[in-house]
Amino acid sequence: MTASWGEGMPGVLRLPSGRPVRGRGLRNALDPAVVHPTYGVYLLGKEPSTLAELPWEKRWLRWPDFRLPTDRAQARTVLTDLWERAADPAQRVEVACGGGRGRTGTALACLAILDGVPPEEAVQFVRRNYDRHAVETPWQRRYVRTFG
Repeated sequence: MTASWGEGMPGVLRLPSGRPVRGRGLRNALDPAVVHPTYGVYLLGKEPSTLAELPWEKRWLRWPDFRLPTDRAQARTVLTDLWERAADPAQRVEVACGGGRGRTGTALACLAILDGVPPEEAVQFVRRNYDRHAVETPWQRRYVRTFG
């Protein structure tokens, strides 16, 4: 039916366990030729009206730009669900915010922790394997360290 993200696809972070997760910025138009996710988590300050138009299963998590999730317990639940779905080779999961760096990078670092990366190494793991500017603010870095 569906297949996981392929090697070398733009924005795809492969966690140490091999689970692939795509990160992206919503401000960048989605190329129609690019494979779509089967499930996405969208980290935005307010629920976008365009979310309903996406033809795949999705979840919105209130997370204002340059800040942290407004409900941290809910964020842990949503990110844990995303991490679990990423283990299924029939799933293509993504996490995205406006620019694809700060909130997305922070969420990817939290997924890396769930996957076994030590909290003090998670930001560097994401910067090395996803985007060197990921996790933009000091409070996002602190959130990652305390996520574990």
